[in-house]
Amino acid sequence: MYQITYRTTGLEDWVSRLYSKIGITTPNSISEELISRFLGIYVKKKPIPSSFHVFGRYQDIVIDSREPIETHREIFFHELCHILRHSGVQTIMPASFRELQEWDAHHFTQYAAIPYHMIKYIPINDRDVIKQMSDMFLVSPELCEERLEQIIRRNQIQRSIY
Repeated sequence: MYQITYRTTGLEDWVSRLYSKIGITTPNSISEELISRFLGIYVKKKPIPSSFHVFGRYQDIVIDSREPIETHREIFFHELCHILRHSGVQTIMPASFRELQEWDAHHFTQYAAIPYHMIKYIPINDRDVIKQMSDMFLVSPELCEERLEQIIRRNQIQRSIY
């Protein structure tokens, strides 16, 4: 049996603490509505490009309703990251800052969609683990594969250090 024994990142810990405060403890309890309500963020689905807006205390996320429904959760977490962790207007910032924000939003999406403290629910040794993760966490198989590879890779790095 494969055992995962690596240290979480600060961002993974932050996501787990947030979910704990909200009462999100299992994959089926992850809810964009619950998260956005807890954080005071409005979520809308419209046939326009996905985006986020912050005007003073008002915050919203717009999810492009033309995108496949399977991607809506990933879009939500991507835009949520921008609200919670970033500032500035990407269209006028240097490309390197914009790339850094997008890199951060991508990792945040992985951590929020498939939080580390829920890895125990994933049948790691099953041949169909990616499909099961996708069904369990309601995200794309691509995101699941990327996240699982990341966890395994970090676990191997940790084991090689000790």
